[in-house]
Amino acid sequence: MPYTQNGDLERLVEQITDVIVARLNGQGEDQAAMCGCTSECFNRCPERMHRVVDAGAARIGLVLGDAARAGDWASLIDHTLLKPEATEDDIRRLCEEAARFHFASVCVNPTWVRASACHLSGSGVLVCTVIGFPLGATLPDVKAYEARRAIFDGAREVDMVINIGALKSNDDCAVEHDIRAVVEVAHEVNVTCKVIIETALLTDEEKVRACLAAKRAGADFVKTSTGFSKGGATVADVALMRQTVGSELGVKASGGVKGLDDMRKMVEAGATRIGASVGVKIAQEAAGARPTTTATTTNATAAVGQY
Repeated sequence: MPYTQNGDLERLVEQITDVIVARLNGQGEDQAAMCGCTSECFNRCPERMHRVVDAGAARIGLVLGDAARAGDWASLIDHTLLKPEATEDDIRRLCEEAARFHFASVCVNPTWVRASACHLSGSGVLVCTVIGFPLGATLPDVKAYEARRAIFDGAREVDMVINIGALKSNDDCAVEHDIRAVVEVAHEVNVTCKVIIETALLTDEEKVRACLAAKRAGADFVKTSTGFSKGGATVADVALMRQTVGSELGVKASGGVKGLDDMRKMVEAGATRIGASVGVKIAQEAAGARPTTTATTTNATAAVGQY
C-alpha cells in the first residue's frame, strides 16, 4: 500500500522494526506481510521514503519547533575534523568556528583532544572524540583505556565504534560487552557515550540488533557512521534507529550531510545530533548567509567530504 500521508513514515518504520524484532525472537518470516515489503524496503524504495519525509514528519517540530533559528540548528552539530592529515592550525580554526557558531561540540581524533579543550575553554562548546576508530576492531579493554585517556585529556563526549565483525557473526553478547566497556568508563565521570554502528556495512536486521545492544549497554546515543566506510547516514537508517531505541537514546546522523536541507531531513527522521564537516556551511545557510571557506573545507576536502 502507498505510504504518502503525514505520519506514515513512523508507521512504516514501526512495522519494519516489528518484523525484524519478531524474526530475532524466532517468530518466523510470515510477519513480513504486515508492511507489504521486506526488511530491505527502505533501500529499494527511496522515492517512497522521500515522499513521506516531504509530506511532513513531525520530528522537526519536536526538536526545534516551527521557528528554529540558526543557533538552534548549530546547537545540534558536532563540528567534525577527523582526517589524518589535519594540522594544529586546522584544529585551532575548527575550535574557533565552533565557538563562534556555538556548535554542540568539536569532534576530533584523540591526539587533538587536549589542544581542543584548551582552545575551547570557557566557550561552552564540548570536545568529542572517537574511540576504536574507524574500524572498531580493537579489544574492549583497549577501547576502555582509550576512552579513559581521552576523558583525562578533556573529552566530554566519546563516539565509539562497535565490533562490527562480532555483530555480523551473531555474537550480540560480545557487541554488548564491547559497548559497555566504554559506557562504564564514560559514565563514571558523566561523559556522554555515542555508539557508532556503521550502517553502510549492516543489514536492517543487524542495525536493529546493534541499536538494541547499545541500549542494553546503557549508551546515550546510537550513531550511523564513521564517515570512513562505503557510505554515510541515510534518512531511512535514522528513522529505523529512532524507532528501535525509542525516545530514551539520542540518534546521531553522520556522513553525507552536505548542508541544511540534508540536516533537516535527518532531524525530521529522528536525529537529535548531526556529525558534519560542513557545520559552518549549515549555520550560514540557516542564517541566510553565503557559505565561506572553513577549517574543514581546506586541504584535501574531497578525501573526507562524506563525513
